[in-house]
Amino acid sequence: LEKRLKTASSAERYQARQEKALPLLEKFKSWLEKSAQAVLPKTLLGKAIQYTLNQWDSLVWYVEDGNLKIDNNRAERAIKPFVIGRKNWLFSNTASGAQASAILYSMVETAKANGLSPFDYIMRCLEHIAKTPEEVESILPFSEH
Repeated sequence: LEKRLKTASSAERYQARQEKALPLLEKFKSWLEKSAQAVLPKTLLGKAIQYTLNQWDSLVWYVEDGNLKIDNNRAERAIKPFVIGRKNWLFSNTASGAQASAILYSMVETAKANGLSPFDYIMRCLEHIAKTPEEVESILPFSEH
């Protein structure tokens, strides 16, 4: 379903999820609840069933909004280079270093997601903040300014 809806509008995605995915998810939840009563909780299957039930709200949240993706693959791909290289970045071994890293990575990925050059975007942000720090929202890549 999601593969077919890849190019659909968010309204079309929402409608299709309501019509097709939601009934399947409801059947699956019913099966999970029934199976939880029949399977020993300490078995691998019992643990998997309980985990799925505990995460249910997060699992089905995507059907409530056509803008949401069914997975977090884009976010996972975006942070992969940082996860692989984190041992090389010694400045992240403190809370303030990690916070600075998170801010920088967020800016880089936000620029990329909006089709901007990360270097140019960060330079523009630094120049703008030096002049008018109170107007931070105006330099966001998706702002109207």
